[in-house]
Amino acid sequence: MSSSDAFGKLIFRLSLGGLMLFHGVAKVTSPGSLQWIGTNLSSFGLPPELAYGVYAGEILAPVLIILGLFTRVGGLLMAINMIVAVLLVHMGELTAITSSGGWQLELQALYLFGGLALFFMGGGRYAVRPN
Repeated sequence: MSSSDAFGKLIFRLSLGGLMLFHGVAKVTSPGSLQWIGTNLSSFGLPPELAYGVYAGEILAPVLIILGLFTRVGGLLMAINMIVAVLLVHMGELTAITSSGGWQLELQALYLFGGLALFFMGGGRYAVRPN
């Protein structure tokens, strides 16, 4: 792998993980968010305790990705988190277009497919655990 490929993976990891981490911190600092997620899960017949999984997808996964430690696992956790978010909250927006012409779910898609990309390519050379 060339140094530019490794540097590109580092930039991608820092961007994707750093931006998702803001969502996780917001969940931790907003007292009602976990209860809201639990209520949504309950409406699908799932136990509300599964809401704690959001911490795996929006805190643990981004930290792993940023550090380059078990990057593939972090990418998979992030992708799963986004699939659940789309299924629980965003299905009504699946075909929606914004007023500026973008897809309504482009942010969710970026996190989902970015997580999958890291799952398949790994974290690169500039990581705590290079691969």
